[in-house]
Amino acid sequence: MVTTRSVSAEPGTRLGRLSGATTPGAFVVLWSSAFIAGVIGLGAAPPLLLTLCRFALAGVLLAVAALAVRAPWPRGKALGHVVVAGLLLQAVQFGAFYTAMSLGVTGAMAALVQGLHPVLTAILAVPLLGERVSLRQWAGFGLGALGVVLAVVEKLSSAGPALLLCVGGLLGLSLGTLYQKRFCADMDLRSGQAVQLLASVPVIGVLALTVESPHVSAWGPFTAAVSWLALVNSIGAFSLLYLMLRRSQASRASSLFFLTPSVTAVMAWVILDQPLSPLIVLGLVVSGSGVALATRSRSAGSAAPARS
Repeated sequence: MVTTRSVSAEPGTRLGRLSGATTPGAFVVLWSSAFIAGVIGLGAAPPLLLTLCRFALAGVLLAVAALAVRAPWPRGKALGHVVVAGLLLQAVQFGAFYTAMSLGVTGAMAALVQGLHPVLTAILAVPLLGERVSLRQWAGFGLGALGVVLAVVEKLSSAGPALLLCVGGLLGLSLGTLYQKRFCADMDLRSGQAVQLLASVPVIGVLALTVESPHVSAWGPFTAAVSWLALVNSIGAFSLLYLMLRRSQASRASSLFFLTPSVTAVMAWVILDQPLSPLIVLGLVVSGSGVALATRSRSAGSAAPARS
């Protein structure tokens, strides 16, 4: 695969160490904010229309940026791999999650299901990527999953069948993450993401025209939500995710998703005035402990490096 890395901050440099220290926290905040923006956007438009506009805006912006700096574009077999990863991570994941949210699943509940992504990724990464997961990491995954459940357990009974769509979104995220790690880890972050987003546009577009009635009831919230989702999540958060996948195991990078349900719940409390219960606070503490345990640096030679 002929691609070029779009960042120069390698892990061994001072800039690389600073980036490595700040990237996880920034990623969690940016990714969690997408659920809040999604709730606002879904109040103004159907889910697939919202998703379609998000992909189109982010894809065009990244394509223009890639062309402006003459970034390399994936070709041949590499192009096929980038498209497959993009359809899983973008079309399947967000099409399913936002449709579920439009059917009554709260942003925190969607984040709960997505928060189980690290466990599924770790289980699948062993046979698919040959990653070795230590007992300490498994303990961290278990602790993180417990924190996720604690954070939103009070709302489980009201989720209904729409949770099945969330499970579909979870599968898209986990399988897409592993596919990205295995086949697309070195793609240029500008051109590669542009291809992934723009390849998802016709898929979501056809679905939007066939299963829903596209309309916008409030242009202000809709425009704000689409802009935030495109710039902050589709471009910003995904770039950070791909950088972390490039630098570490898929299972270790994915462990940060344990934090998103509680952080989303806190954001919903501050921005949407949704109640913040003691269980949510406890879930945040427990899931944070799980992330710390699962991502703590291992001693030299304790495990083989991940394949990319």
